[in-house]
Amino acid sequence: MRKWKCTICDYIHEGEAPPDTCPVCGAESSAFVEITESSENPVSVAQTVGAEPSFAESTEQAVQSLLSETTLKFHLHPITVHAPNGIIPMAFIFLLIAAVFSVQSLDQAAFYSFIFTLLSMPAVLFTGYVTWKHKYRGALTSIFKMKIAASIVSVILLCFLVFWRMIDPDIFSAGGMPMVIYLLLTLGLVGAVGLAGHLGGKLVFKTGN
Repeated sequence: MRKWKCTICDYIHEGEAPPDTCPVCGAESSAFVEITESSENPVSVAQTVGAEPSFAESTEQAVQSLLSETTLKFHLHPITVHAPNGIIPMAFIFLLIAAVFSVQSLDQAAFYSFIFTLLSMPAVLFTGYVTWKHKYRGALTSIFKMKIAASIVSVILLCFLVFWRMIDPDIFSAGGMPMVIYLLLTLGLVGAVGLAGHLGGKLVFKTGN
């Protein structure tokens, strides 16, 4: 049985021909290369002939290379992304309990959780960008478009929820429609974060549809 490897996400397909699209990342069949027993990993990129880079350019390239290598080697994106993936659902549960039983301390705990998550988002987005750019070659297949969109929606909702709570700290004590809207927006945030996490897990574990 012939084997084909997706050059975007490293998914392995067995068959006489590569699939029309990669079931993991959505790349087209042209992104697949056949794997043979004698095949070896190709050289990454051939050096281009040209002028020598300046000291500033060389330093910048060295820093960028160090950041990307460190991010990929120590899997910093999966580590940092655990903050929104774990804390936001917890905060939503806190808000539900606060809304039903009028527990103001849990409302406050959810607010602090949102602030902590918002502060962690620059690291999440930066490591995610580096991983996408270097590990997945900046591919813009359907799964990456959805993951990027979910991340953007998550950041927007998170910022809105934090600043709304700062402007109106009595949302849950007052109750009413503002509290319901706040809960619905938080539920949307849980969904966006969950979708991004699901797509990330699909890429890591190479699971198809």
